Amino acid sequence: MEQVKGKLIALGGGDDDGLIKLIRSEICDRHSNIEVIATATPKSSDAVDSAKAYKEAFEELGCSSVHFMQIDEEHEADLPENISRIKVADVIFFTGGDQLRLAKFLNGTKLLEIMQRRYREDDIIISGTSAGAAVMSDRMIYDGYGHYSLIKGEMKTTHGFGFISNVYIDTHFAERGRFGRLAHAVAHDPTHIGIGLSEEMGIIIKAGDQVEVFGPGVVTIIDASNIKFSRVRKAEENEPIAVENLVMHLLIEGYRYCLREHLFQPVEHQASFVNGNAVEVHK
Repeated sequence: MEQVKGKLIALGGGDDDGLIKLIRSEICDRHSNIEVIATATPKSSDAVDSAKAYKEAFEELGCSSVHFMQIDEEHEADLPENISRIKVADVIFFTGGDQLRLAKFLNGTKLLEIMQRRYREDDIIISGTSAGAAVMSDRMIYDGYGHYSLIKGEMKTTHGFGFISNVYIDTHFAERGRFGRLAHAVAHDPTHIGIGLSEEMGIIIKAGDQVEVFGPGVVTIIDASNIKFSRVRKAEENEPIAVENLVMHLLIEGYRYCLREHLFQPVEHQASFVNGNAVEVHK
C-alpha cells in the first residue's frame, strides 16, 4: 500500500448528520470547495434532490462553496467543467444508492483518474455514505444475502474506484445481515481486509493505512491473511464454503486498525494547549 496524502471518510448508511459534521470539522476553511456526486441514486430527479439536500446540509454548517455535478445516462463524466472543478475540490462526496451505477459511469473516466491522483498527492477528503462508501476500494461487493452469501456463486464483486487497495468496504452491515458476504469476499481474496460498516458507523482512513472509527457502535474487521485451510476457490457452484482461521476484530472509537501491519491498537492521545487550557487530541 502506497503512502497517500488524502483521507477517506466512509459511512455505513443511515443518519449521516455525524458524517457531515465530521467532514466540516476536518476542513479548516469554510470556503473549501465541496463537490457532491449523486450518481448512485437511480432516478435523475431523485439524484438532483439528494445532491441539493447535501448541499444545504453543508451550507447550514457554514460551508460557502458547495456544488453538485450530475453524472448519469444524460450527463457524461468527462465534461471540461467537471474536470476543472474536480481539480480544485477540497472534498468529494458520493451519496448513497447503487454502487454499480457509480462504477458504470465513472470507472475508466479521466475524471476518476484525476480523483485518484489527487487522493494520492493532495490533502483532499474523499467521502461517501452507503454505496458511496462501498465503491471506494479496488474491489467492491455488490450482491449476496444473509446465509446464502456463504454459498459459492451467491456473493459477487466487481471493480471499485481504487482509492485504496486490498480492502472490501461493506455497508448496512448488521442491518442487512452482510457478515457472510464480507467473510466470503476476504476468504476468496485473502490479500484483502474486510471492513463492515453498520448504519451510523464510519471510518476515517489516514495515509492509506490507519483505519479509525467514528459513530456510536462497532466496526467489524475481517482478516483472512492467516487462513490455514480454505475450500472457497475449490468449491463447486452452489456448494457452501469452508474456511479455517478467519480472524475478526471489533473496532470502536478510540481504537484503530493498521492495514499494512494487520495491527489492532488504541489511538494514542497527546496533550495540546488552546488558550492556555489542556485538551486531548488524537495523534
